[in-house]
Amino acid sequence: MGIGVGYVISGMYFGWNLGLAEGGTLGLAIATIFVIIMYLTFTFSYTEMACAIPKAGGAFEYANRGLGKQLGFVAGIAQNIEFVFAPPAIAAAIGAYLHLLHPGVGYLAFAIGAYLIFTAMNILGVKLAASFELVVTVLAVIELLIFAGVTLPAFEFSNLQQNALPNGYSGIFASIPFAIWFFLAIEGVANVAEETINPQKNVLIGFGSAIVTLVVLCIITFLSAVGVAGWEAVVYPPGSTEASDSPLPLAIANVIDSSHILYKLLIGVGLLGLIASFHGIILAGDVPLLNLGE
Repeated sequence: MGIGVGYVISGMYFGWNLGLAEGGTLGLAIATIFVIIMYLTFTFSYTEMACAIPKAGGAFEYANRGLGKQLGFVAGIAQNIEFVFAPPAIAAAIGAYLHLLHPGVGYLAFAIGAYLIFTAMNILGVKLAASFELVVTVLAVIELLIFAGVTLPAFEFSNLQQNALPNGYSGIFASIPFAIWFFLAIEGVANVAEETINPQKNVLIGFGSAIVTLVVLCIITFLSAVGVAGWEAVVYPPGSTEASDSPLPLAIANVIDSSHILYKLLIGVGLLGLIASFHGIILAGDVPLLNLGE
């Protein structure tokens, strides 16, 4: 469960808000509902495969067994594209959060530094990185609950209705890739099935509890962030027309001052959530890549 939530937790802190610029509150909400249904059904179907074939290769193993080596190779490549391209996106979000604390340093410098430092940490000790990931995942979940506790008292339903569908129904489809950020990479849990004690039982418990936890966090985060001051307040920083990668600090800034300790705490622990996903996705991508090479 901890690994599954850790893979995904960064998606609660960034990325999803860019879908608001495409579909508005209503467009992203509808897209998110369909994505939730997709991931719930996908997760439990994937769980069946992980229990039946508890191998670290994940999608590669399943396609290889059921469809042959050629299509297995295609599935493995597709899975690794996900795990190769997601970490740079998370590194960019780490840079955006650090840039809020130190505006004098460009976010790209922070992003590159974070990518190098935490990749090196995984290389030096995967076991240490995995243990660290579990700890920061718990802290990141607690911080999301604190964020909701601070912002929900300022929630107003009218804020959800402001310019709710700016680009019409086409905005719903444009929002889908950003709604996926709420759950992206949870399938990496299947890649640790080979290391699981009694996988036929425990993979189901871990996978199932992780996706349920993420659905609850998704709904809470979406409503508490957008309900404070409308969707534009968590997409565009004040005085800027450039979309931000740090929606939660933008939302909470409408409730408390940026010098408040809870604001600083949100950014600090939010960084840990991003780091947890960064570690997890790199770890999830290593083993199937080795299997694909074989």
